[in-house]
Amino acid sequence: MAKLSIHEWFVRKKKEDNRNTQQPQRLDIPDNLWVKCHQCNQAIYVKDLDANLKVCSKCDYHFRLSARERIRFTADEGTFEEINLNLKSTDFLEFSDSKPYSQRIEDAMIKSSLNEAVVTGKGKINNLPVTMGIMDFSFMGGSMGSVVGEKIARQIELSIESKIPAIIFTCSGGARMQEGIMSLMQMAKTSATLQRLREQGVPFVVVLTDPTTGGTTASFAMLGDVHIAEPGALIGFAGARVIEQNLRQKLPPGFQRSEFLLTHGMVDMVCHRKELRNTLSKLLSFFAG
Repeated sequence: MAKLSIHEWFVRKKKEDNRNTQQPQRLDIPDNLWVKCHQCNQAIYVKDLDANLKVCSKCDYHFRLSARERIRFTADEGTFEEINLNLKSTDFLEFSDSKPYSQRIEDAMIKSSLNEAVVTGKGKINNLPVTMGIMDFSFMGGSMGSVVGEKIARQIELSIESKIPAIIFTCSGGARMQEGIMSLMQMAKTSATLQRLREQGVPFVVVLTDPTTGGTTASFAMLGDVHIAEPGALIGFAGARVIEQNLRQKLPPGFQRSEFLLTHGMVDMVCHRKELRNTLSKLLSFFAG
C-alpha cells in the first residue's frame, strides 16, 4: 500500500472525524406538538395534556391555564358572556423602566391576546348562574392595575344587582408597580365592593391558582366565603426568601403551597382540577338552597 504524505494523512483523518461526529439529522417535527412537564420532566403530547385539563398524567402537576382555557374547562359551553371587554390600561404616570409602560401594555396584549390581566363575565356552571372573574398570568404576570381592580369591582356589582354568586380565579404576581398608588388603591376598592356583596348575602367563592401573591392575596383573594386552592399552588404575600431574611430562620418544606395552607387553616379545601367544576356546582347548589 502506497504511503501517504503527512498532509494527505491529516486531510483523510479530518474527513473521518467529521463523519464520526456528524449530528444525526433532526426530524421535521413541529415544536408545538410536545411539552415538558415542569415537575417530572416528562414529555407530554399537547393534545393529551389538553384532554387531561392540562394536568400531567404522570405526576399530577397542574399547568397554568389561560383565562380562555379556564372558561372552557369550567363554564357550560356557550353560556359565558364577557363584560367590560374594552377596558384598557393607560400610562397616566408616563412610567418608564427598561421600556415605557405603554410599550409593556402593547406587548402584553399581543402576547396574551387579551386587553387586560383579568377576564370578567357571567355564565353558568351545570346550569347554575354565576359571575366569573378569571385572572391571566400571561398579561404582565397577572398584575393588579387600576383596570383589573375596576373590572373585578364591576363584576361584583353585577352579582349584587343580579343576586347571583361570584367566583374569582386568582393568578397574580401582585400589584402593578407601573401605576404606583393607583394600583394599591384597587385593594381597598375591591374589598369595599365585596363588603357590599356580603351585606346583600350573595356568596363569593375564590379559587386560588398558581401563583397568587402580593396585593391580590392581601385583598379580594382572601375575602371569600369559601377558598378553594389547586394542588401545589403558590399562595402568599411576600416571597419565601424575603420572609426567611426577616425571620432569620429556615422555612418548613412546602411553605406557601396549597397543602401547607390547608393544614394551617388558610384555605377550605385543595381541589384537583378534574373535580373543580363539580365542586363549584355543589357549592352553588348549596348556596341556592
